[in-house]
Amino acid sequence: MVSADQPAPDVARAHRAVEPLHNQVYFSPEQDEYLTAIGLRPGRMCYFAGRAAAMGAVGPGAVVATFANFAPSLVARHVPRAWTLATPEQVLAARLDGARASLTRLLGGAEAAAAPEVAELAGLLREACGVLTAEGRPLYAGHADQPWPEEPVLSLWHGATLLREHRGDGHVAGLVRAGLTGLESLVTHTLTGRGFTAAAARATRGWSEEEWDAACAALTGRGLVADGGLTDEGRRLRAEVEAGTDALSATPWLHLGPERTARAVELGRALSARLVANGAYPAGMFSGR
Repeated sequence: MVSADQPAPDVARAHRAVEPLHNQVYFSPEQDEYLTAIGLRPGRMCYFAGRAAAMGAVGPGAVVATFANFAPSLVARHVPRAWTLATPEQVLAARLDGARASLTRLLGGAEAAAAPEVAELAGLLREACGVLTAEGRPLYAGHADQPWPEEPVLSLWHGATLLREHRGDGHVAGLVRAGLTGLESLVTHTLTGRGFTAAAARATRGWSEEEWDAACAALTGRGLVADGGLTDEGRRLRAEVEAGTDALSATPWLHLGPERTARAVELGRALSARLVANGAYPAGMFSGR
């Protein structure tokens, strides 16, 4: 948490600079390639098993709870079946191979993946993660139990993963406190104009149009949504959730301090921009803001 005698870093800016270095794997062909090679089915199963494997052979309830905004029916089609096809240990090893391959390609090849700026940012993220704690952070805790890779490009990916899952666990806690279900959280987030478009959110998270409309009706009844957009109360609630998320994920950046956080942001933004320029994300997936 941010203490009274320390200046608050721009946590959201730091997060946005670094997260693409992790989340590009969810859109990369390499992840499916390596995970299907060990027996998983392509697509959603690779995503659910790949991200959940650090927690062990968990059931669908644990995945729904920690991932927060996926339709339970979608999760149940792939978990626990995934663990009958490959062990969590096999999944984790294949996921690392896929992350190495996708980052290497998107950064511009083996030489670019071994560049000094990659190792420098990896070192900064490793130090930042050194002050994170696991209480109330199940996804983070699972990934934090994994050995820290020494290869710079994988160390970079692991650091970005830990920061992302630690922040995500805190974000889920904030959404629960705000009284938002996983689906309602997704609907209100798309209405902020950030992140997924509504069509992409429904498609990737497995919600039917009827379920989406029912959530919109419930949010309208609470005064959070009106005429297809967030009300003032809806915007206030979302702002509170985001501010709380920033506060709960400020510790690593406070530890680095202003200068090294600024350097991490500079390096992260440059590397993330390279990923985007090299086609890391499908067109039309995210809104313009």
